[in-house]
Amino acid sequence: MSEQARRRPPKSPRPHRRPQKDPVRILAFEVLRAVDERDAYANLVLPPLLKKAREKNEDFDGRDAALATELVYGTLRRQGTYDAIIAACVDRPLREVDPPVLDVLGLGAHQLLGTRIPTHAAVSATVELARVVLGDGRAKFVNAVLRKIAQDDFDTWVARVAPPYEDDAEDHLAIVHSHPRWVVSALWDALGGGRAGIEALLAADNERPEVTLVARPGRATVEELAASAETEPGRWSPYALRLTEGGEPGAIEAVRDSRAGVQDEGSQLVALALANAPLEGSDSRWLDGCAGPGGKAALLGALAAERGAALLASEKQPHRARLVERALAGNPGPYQVITADGTRPPWREGSFDRILMDVPCSGLGALRRRPEARWRRRLSDLDGFAPLQRGLLAEALKAVRVGGVVGYATCSPHLAETRVVVDDVLRKAGGGYELIDARPLLPGVPELGDGPDVQLWPHRHGTDAMYLALIRRTA
Repeated sequence: MSEQARRRPPKSPRPHRRPQKDPVRILAFEVLRAVDERDAYANLVLPPLLKKAREKNEDFDGRDAALATELVYGTLRRQGTYDAIIAACVDRPLREVDPPVLDVLGLGAHQLLGTRIPTHAAVSATVELARVVLGDGRAKFVNAVLRKIAQDDFDTWVARVAPPYEDDAEDHLAIVHSHPRWVVSALWDALGGGRAGIEALLAADNERPEVTLVARPGRATVEELAASAETEPGRWSPYALRLTEGGEPGAIEAVRDSRAGVQDEGSQLVALALANAPLEGSDSRWLDGCAGPGGKAALLGALAAERGAALLASEKQPHRARLVERALAGNPGPYQVITADGTRPPWREGSFDRILMDVPCSGLGALRRRPEARWRRRLSDLDGFAPLQRGLLAEALKAVRVGGVVGYATCSPHLAETRVVVDDVLRKAGGGYELIDARPLLPGVPELGDGPDVQLWPHRHGTDAMYLALIRRTA
C-alpha cells in the first residue's frame, strides 16, 4: 500500500436512512392485517382508522382516504388473482411466505396492476412500506418480487397464470375474477349456466358498490335527503337514493338521527315486498325474527307505523339487538326490541300477521361489500347454516296466523340456502301453506325469473344478491 493510501482517511459509513412512513399505505396495511389476524371485516375496521388518521394528521384529506379505501378493497377483491401472480414470481409455495409479507405484496400488486399509480411510484412506495412494517431484509424480497410483477400488465399476467377456459372453465373464472372455485361453481348453478351470465356476475362482485340511502317513510323523505347531499334517484325502491362519488352518509342529518339510513336497494325491496303482500284479515302485528343489525327492522317499523301496526324486532345476539334499538329509536309507531332465539321463540303460535325471517347465511350475495368473505367462507360452512335456516323458517310458519304471510330472505343466491330450504321446510310442514308470487310486489324490477320466489343479482339489478320467498298460511 502506498504512503498516500495509508494517509487517506477511511471512508465514512453510509448513514442509515430511516424509512419514510406513508400514513395512507400503513393504514391500508393495518386493515389487511386485522382482516387476516382477527377475521375482522374491512367495512368495520376502516372507518374508525380513517377518522383517527384525520384527527392525528390535519394533512390527511379526502384524497388520502379515497386512496386508502381503494388499496384495501381493491387488494381484497383481487386477492385470488394477485396470489396467483405472486406465486409465479417467488421460488416457494405461498403458504411458506409470512402473511404480513403477502399483505404488502398484495398492496403492491394492486397498485401496479389495478390502479393508475406509475410503476416506479408503486414499487418505491410499497418497498418503503415494507421497510417500515417488515424491516430491511424482507423489504429486499418485496422489491425483487414487485419488479418481476411490474414487467407485465394485468391482462398479460392473467393470461399466463389462469388455465384456458376450454381446459378448466371454473378454475379459469376463479383466477380471472378472483373468486374461490367452489363459489364460482355455486353461483353458476344458481344462475342456471351460460358463460356470459357468470362472467358478468363475477365481474360485478369486483366493482365498487354504490352507497344507497333509504328515507324511512314518515320520518324522512327522498326530497330531504336529495337536498342534503349530491344524490341520484334509486332504481327500484321509492325510498332509495344513491350517493354520488365521494358522498359521506354521516354528514347527512337524517342519517345521523336514524330517520334515514344506509341500505342496499335489494334489502329495501325485500322489506317492501313483505309489507305489501296481500293479507286476509287483520294487519296489526308484524315480526322481524332476525332483526340485527336493524336496517330492515327500521324500514318495516316505519311502514308498520303508517298503518297503525306494531313491530316486534327479535335478535338473538345482545350486541346486535342494541344496534336494532339504535336503528328503531324514534320510530313514530309502536315497536319493541327483544333478545330471543327464533328457533325457540317466546311468542305463541299464530301471533303475527306478517313475519320477516332474514336468516343468517354465507353472505355470498354481498361480496361487493365484504370481499374478504369470499376467502373466509368454506363450502362446509353451509352445513352449519342449514339447520338454523330451516329451524327459523319452520318456527316462522308456526308463528304466523292463518291468512298471514312469512317472508324468507337471505343475502345469498346459493341454492342450498334459498329454494332448497324453502322446499324442505314446506314439505315437512305437510300442507297448510302456499307460495305467493313475489314478482308483482317488486314493480318495475326486470328479469325476476319464473317465480314464485325472487332472486336479485348485482349484474342485473345493481343490488346485493338478495333472495325472497313469500309464504301464506292457509290452514
